[in-house]
Amino acid sequence: MIEENSASVVYNDLVMEKVKKTKLNVVEAAAKINSSELVAFLLDITERYDTKQEIQLMRLADYFGAAFSKVSTSKFPWIKILKASSVAKMADVPLSNLPEDVYKVSVDWLNHLSSEALGSFILWSLDNLIDDLFLHQGATKRSNKVVQQATSRSQVAIFMVLAMILRCQPDVLISLLPILKENPKYEGEDKLPVLVWLIIQVCQSDLVDGMFMWAHFLFPKLKSNFISDSSTDLILQVVEWIISFPRARAILVNGSVRKGERLVPVSVLELLIRVAFPDLSARSKATERFQAVYPTLKEVAIAVTPGSEEVKHITQKIMMFTIKAAGEGIPDLSQEASDLFVWCLTQNPACCQQLDNIYLEHLEGSVILKKLSDEWKTISYEHPTLDTLKESLRNFPVKVIVVHKNGRF
Repeated sequence: MIEENSASVVYNDLVMEKVKKTKLNVVEAAAKINSSELVAFLLDITERYDTKQEIQLMRLADYFGAAFSKVSTSKFPWIKILKASSVAKMADVPLSNLPEDVYKVSVDWLNHLSSEALGSFILWSLDNLIDDLFLHQGATKRSNKVVQQATSRSQVAIFMVLAMILRCQPDVLISLLPILKENPKYEGEDKLPVLVWLIIQVCQSDLVDGMFMWAHFLFPKLKSNFISDSSTDLILQVVEWIISFPRARAILVNGSVRKGERLVPVSVLELLIRVAFPDLSARSKATERFQAVYPTLKEVAIAVTPGSEEVKHITQKIMMFTIKAAGEGIPDLSQEASDLFVWCLTQNPACCQQLDNIYLEHLEGSVILKKLSDEWKTISYEHPTLDTLKESLRNFPVKVIVVHKNGRF
């Protein structure tokens, strides 16, 4: 981890001016940063701390901290900004204020650092922001560990450096996913705006990585029975924003598998179908919004190469939750679950045998057989090779077929 004490001493060649009575806003302070001086500074610290990249990153944070030292908390009330902003507006906070040449110099340098050093800096920065959040909330319980607390006016610098790292090396945040999931310090709805800000920085350069973080980290938070409407809205805003990007659908479908992991795993598809098609009594303002993003997310979730080994695994998993969902007596959920079930049968002939094996254990899912019966002509026309399915349906016990008045195949 980063040597936190090293951040307490500002780099010797970095001269901080005395804070004048007149404060600057973020735009004014950013405009004063000289890219040529920054280049010289980066070359110097790279040579001075050749094998200590974590210290190099802390020095960069010091540099920006000095540059933004005249920006008071009132000029950058980051907690208020994140809570009050839509995801679209949050995306450029505060990086849009940084001159392009300064951004390019910084990113070119950051791209040469290791993922380990960048990951450590991300966690250090996130911990500082959370500590600052606790202070503003008036928290009385503090950790026994002594953590260097960045001053309020240096939060601009932390956000600047974090945003640049996440945009030039977005996969670093995914490498931290186990820590973000397992460490309780990152739980709680009060942390959500900060975590969302991290993820939307990733989206700015890589939609696939951004969607991965949404599906594997943000969206599962909806399983909590205590999540507020405002948090649900924020989580929805992220995915709505992602799929609004030009060519987002094609990018996400083509990137449906990331380094061997599904972008939208079956477990997420199962949760998604339930929040998009709930019982009438459970509908909310968010329901229609989930239904709007559902088709794109479903397409990403079931994007597979026909006949591949992956098809077998996915279809078998989807079959198990859809046959249960189809029998829960919720019309819209039943319809969508049945459609997914039929898709499994058309993609994987082995599912027909699996249907034989599991059907009697899930008689509540008989609505699926009725759908097959009612729509057999259409299904068989679109999928003329379904002889195995046709034979399986003929072989069902008579007492099962009787359930379906139109059960003639």
